[in-house]
Amino acid sequence: MTRDQTAVVIDRAILEREVDRVVAAVAAAGPPIRVLGSIGVALHCPATRELLPAFERTYADIDFASYRRDSRAVSSALVALGYVEARDVYINSEGRRAIFHHPLSRIHLDVFYDRLEFCHVIPLAGRLEADVPTLPLAELLLSKLQIVKLNEKDVIDTILLLLDHPLGDGDADTIDVGRIAALCADDWGLWRTLTMNLKKTAALAASYAQLSDDRRARAADQVARLKQAIDAVPKSFGWRMRDRVGDRRQWWTDVDEVR
Repeated sequence: MTRDQTAVVIDRAILEREVDRVVAAVAAAGPPIRVLGSIGVALHCPATRELLPAFERTYADIDFASYRRDSRAVSSALVALGYVEARDVYINSEGRRAIFHHPLSRIHLDVFYDRLEFCHVIPLAGRLEADVPTLPLAELLLSKLQIVKLNEKDVIDTILLLLDHPLGDGDADTIDVGRIAALCADDWGLWRTLTMNLKKTAALAASYAQLSDDRRARAADQVARLKQAIDAVPKSFGWRMRDRVGDRRQWWTDVDEVR
């Protein structure tokens, strides 16, 4: 399932206004819908989003998450806003994903239902109510760090999240490390990818001239503390069995560009 390769670059302010419009329209119909991806990160990082122009970040679309039980209501609300659904995507994904395109604004929406399924599966049951208009910070961070072929925009988004928010136990403007550590403790592949990408993030953060010395130091400290928290949680039996195999077998699902 690939995105429309003709997607155009759209000003971030326009996409952020569209997030407000979509979230309000869907909420009026009843279901929760939450934004993720790079737009979600920008919205949830007010203190560090001023760095985005220096990193020359561009945007072309918006990612959302909702519950599959509400997919019909979500689709109806988006169609009422002028969007056209690629119905074959919903059918072929067995109801896990939907794609919408607005023929006038040329804005492209991806909607993921019940879980984020990229290189790994991040369940969303009960999580959409924890924040608005974005996914909780833990899931925003997981959506980036669980990509095996981490690209620069994922790294930048990860750095922004770690610079802008403290690590803690809860979702109130905090990255819930307990949530992240618990998922990693039950899934060796997710643990392997996240810890690998945290190492990459720390190395790249140290090299970015766009970051001050203080911000480089904070990024390194946040990475170290998150890695320590993940490693401290006792691992499941399945995790320990998979650890015996290690890197000898692929631990992730190959996916097309999804962010």
